[in-house]
Amino acid sequence: MATAKNNKLSASLEDYLEAIFNIAGETKVARSKDIAERLEVSKSSVTGALRLLKRKGLANYKPYDYVTLTEAGEAAAAEVTRRHNILKSFFINVLGIDTDTAQQAACKAEHALGPAVISRLLCFVEFVTREDKNGYDLVGKFEEFCKGR
Repeated sequence: MATAKNNKLSASLEDYLEAIFNIAGETKVARSKDIAERLEVSKSSVTGALRLLKRKGLANYKPYDYVTLTEAGEAAAAEVTRRHNILKSFFINVLGIDTDTAQQAACKAEHALGPAVISRLLCFVEFVTREDKNGYDLVGKFEEFCKGR
């Protein structure tokens, strides 16, 4: 199994991994141009990040070619995406935040919260979005509470 040479990634590199992962999931291939557009950065910034991801053993990159993730890169990107989706779900389904705002907030928060916090948030989201056997809707009650303020 492939492993990354250095497990510690900056928030920026996590964003690149997530972008590659999502673009490849949508279109089957990721190109530098697509990554630059997705992240709203220059192509030279993408090139620098891709070189670093390659050195860390997370991406397969050659100039003017498609970008793919290594096995370790896929695993890291899937984890970043999972954290992002948990946060986005929390912001939308529990706090009632609109999708665009939730998306932006999840992007900012996903890098700052560690695995223990993400795991507890996931449990919390599952707990509050499920009605108990008596039909008590905690999320609905929270929405009512917020409207009354």
